[in-house]
Amino acid sequence: MTGARPPVDVDRYIAETGAAVSAYLATVFPADAQPARLFEAMNYSLLAGGKRIRPILCLAAARSFGVREEDAMPAAAALELVHTYSLIHDDLPAMDDDDLRRGRPTNHRVFGEATALLAGDGLLTEAFALLSQPLNVPPERQLQMIQTLARAAGPYGMVGGQQADMEANRTTGSLDQLAFIHRRKTGMLIQASVVIGGLFAALGPAEREALAAFGIEIGHAFQIVDDWLDVSGDTEALGKQTGADERMQKLTYPSLIGLERTRQLAEERYEAAVSALEAAGIDAPLLTGLAAYVVQRNR
Repeated sequence: MTGARPPVDVDRYIAETGAAVSAYLATVFPADAQPARLFEAMNYSLLAGGKRIRPILCLAAARSFGVREEDAMPAAAALELVHTYSLIHDDLPAMDDDDLRRGRPTNHRVFGEATALLAGDGLLTEAFALLSQPLNVPPERQLQMIQTLARAAGPYGMVGGQQADMEANRTTGSLDQLAFIHRRKTGMLIQASVVIGGLFAALGPAEREALAAFGIEIGHAFQIVDDWLDVSGDTEALGKQTGADERMQKLTYPSLIGLERTRQLAEERYEAAVSALEAAGIDAPLLTGLAAYVVQRNR
């Protein structure tokens, strides 16, 4: 991957669109919703910031095919609700037992494990309420969106990837096993973000397949870079503790192939993602710019 920047200001798009997503998320739950502690816990994690890369990719995909971003915003928000739920649950003592997320104490450290569990459950279910409300899209395509998100978040996607990650053994694990984990645990929700954004437009089968291929490669690259950052990143910049993978002896790319090859592999996934769009004749500099951001990021 060269250092050339795409003919769009990706950094500005991320900043402005991320702010718009955060503003919308702040309106999802009414201020007087009860029970108050549950909604406080949900908003504690949902409104804590973060990269917002999944909703941004969704909105960028929609925009790349001429769809107004405001039309796709409920779907983008649904993706962030699912992602936030997964972070709350991943941080629990039964999973990764983390104390820091997005620069502040994890949800269960503030609200307790029981409320954290319920906060995650609430975010997950409300995501489908958002995605199933009337949208400016034909019903059959909206149904495909719902199915796409359910598949990506469930046992064939993120949940299955988390289980495989917990069962993985660093001493006997393989690259194929690790690719399976990363593509399920992280890749499929990022893939769903791109695909759902594309479903707001009337695309042909080849274009949809290209978006799906682009999304899974970028999702895989995202987790590869996360593995790299857990070794080489900075806790303050990341907003979460580094070195957790090593402490827990988790199966990661640096543990199998080293840091240099890990970075190379992320770039290979980037190249595969861009090639998928090019092969389908899709000219989407915003998407390719976001793909470059995913691979080049330092947090």
